[in-house]
Amino acid sequence: MLAALTGMGLSAAAGLNAYIPFLIVALIARFTDVINLPAQFAWIESGWAIGGAAVLLFAEVVLDKVPVVDHLNDAIGTFIRPATGGLIFAATQAAEDLEQSSGFLQENPWIGVVAGIVISGLVHTGKAVTRPAVNGTTMGFGAPVVSAAEDTASVSLSLVAIFFPVIVFVLLILMVWGGFVLWRGVRRRKLAKQQALRDAGY
Repeated sequence: MLAALTGMGLSAAAGLNAYIPFLIVALIARFTDVINLPAQFAWIESGWAIGGAAVLLFAEVVLDKVPVVDHLNDAIGTFIRPATGGLIFAATQAAEDLEQSSGFLQENPWIGVVAGIVISGLVHTGKAVTRPAVNGTTMGFGAPVVSAAEDTASVSLSLVAIFFPVIVFVLLILMVWGGFVLWRGVRRRKLAKQQALRDAGY
């Protein structure tokens, strides 16, 4: 059960930023005994994987805060984020130190891959749909603020998923609620702007 919660949290974090949970898992696995990845996933903690992910994370952090460019970044992320979510879910559910007993997920690893893809894909979709509305209603000034909040949420969710998996479900509910509140606020501002234009005769 703990491995499933960890996988869910990391997959959701990957939906916001693919490289943050990957790097966190890789660094913790490489330099601590908290996560011991099995042989088939040992490459995640290799130097070249960590270095490559760090470079890609830097590019993601910069590009995602530039209006218009962030839309292209999200388009590319449509493939990368769900794939990373599936990978991280599968890797952590296979780590014996995160799941002491041999459970259903360990015996059916494909379920973790599918679950990770679905969870990260849903989070990514929410991010990709909301961002254009934020940019449109704030003339692009909201992009870096929202992006920074997403990065912070990805880091926090990744760390909680690894060290405090029992509260992952609560955080996921709060994240869904926060996304809905943001979407509703942006929608209201957009409708108010359209009404103002109509009142002005445009």
